Amino acid sequence: MLTKRIEDAINEQINAELWSAYLYLSMSLNFEHMGRSGIANWYRIQFQEEQAHALALIDYVHARDGRVELKPIAGVPTSWESARDAFVDTLEHENKVTALIHNLYAAAEEEKDFATRQKLNTFIAEQVEEEENVRKIIDDLTLVGNDGVGLFQIDRELGQRTFVAPQL
Repeated sequence: MLTKRIEDAINEQINAELWSAYLYLSMSLNFEHMGRSGIANWYRIQFQEEQAHALALIDYVHARDGRVELKPIAGVPTSWESARDAFVDTLEHENKVTALIHNLYAAAEEEKDFATRQKLNTFIAEQVEEEENVRKIIDDLTLVGNDGVGLFQIDRELGQRTFVAPQL
């Protein structure tokens, strides 16, 4: 059974994951409109992953006899001037999500909620991977600058990504 503190904190994280999904869908739509279908695809996959994260937390709350309380999702930005700008925003956002998960883990530790700590280990590992992947894309975009061929190649590479449900 979850304590009220942990249940509330996980509900906040569910909201954060759904907001992240909404953000990444917005980014996907922005790049689809700009004719960057590969980048749009990458963000659409991120959208799906964030939904999967929220669902995993929802399932966990139910498994621990808790109650999920969905809250309104705040608005998100809707346009970015360049792919690099969007990925810089993405890295900043992922850093915030990492901090939220770390705070949730610390609260679980204080509550001696070992099951929640164990569940969050997969989220912590996922965040390390997310941040590393986004940094690599930023590095690639910085390297090519405004070179059309380089941007075309990065767009094609990001278009090859497929959704694989995370094992959370």
